[in-house]
Amino acid sequence: MDIIRLDQDITLAINGLHTNFSDLVWQTFSDRHVWFVLYLIVAAFLVWKAGWKKGLIYIAAMALCLAACDQFSNLIKLYVCRLRPCHDPYMLERGVRVLEDAGGLYGFFSSHAANAFGFAVCASQAADASLKGKSRWFTWFIYVWAALVSVSRIFVGKHYLGDILVGILVGLVLGYVFASLGHWVCSKLKDKPIDR
Repeated sequence: MDIIRLDQDITLAINGLHTNFSDLVWQTFSDRHVWFVLYLIVAAFLVWKAGWKKGLIYIAAMALCLAACDQFSNLIKLYVCRLRPCHDPYMLERGVRVLEDAGGLYGFFSSHAANAFGFAVCASQAADASLKGKSRWFTWFIYVWAALVSVSRIFVGKHYLGDILVGILVGLVLGYVFASLGHWVCSKLKDKPIDR
């Protein structure tokens, strides 16, 4: 069995695990608009805990990471041209469930997964620096959230498991790069002496 057929079979098996309630849950996690509330909460939290200068630097690092993940994903999608499950006649014949608008033709790799994990790395690293190592609860929360966002894309019929795994890897790498950049810029800030 080749790797593409295995990816298709595993994707169909995951996509087929559903109830009316779970369909609603996965659609919610898959909806990008739901993310904006979380982004705003994390941004406000970082400004509160790290101060406005470092907070804005961390926010800029996260925004750059999201843009890089998104644009890199779009570039690879146009190069690889792998049909999404919701556009693939073989997958549709096999009964893949499509829970939202089919969207663009190509899906390798998942920008949702890359964005979610890129954001998770940047946000957890920034929270760790801001809370001086006491951010374990936040790290667990943000990575579980990223995993749920990523796997939701299989349940709504937009991506194969392989698309998700590669997206996660790209997000982790780019997240680390931009988190490191944010830390480096913050390390160059000089504390302004207090006027007496």
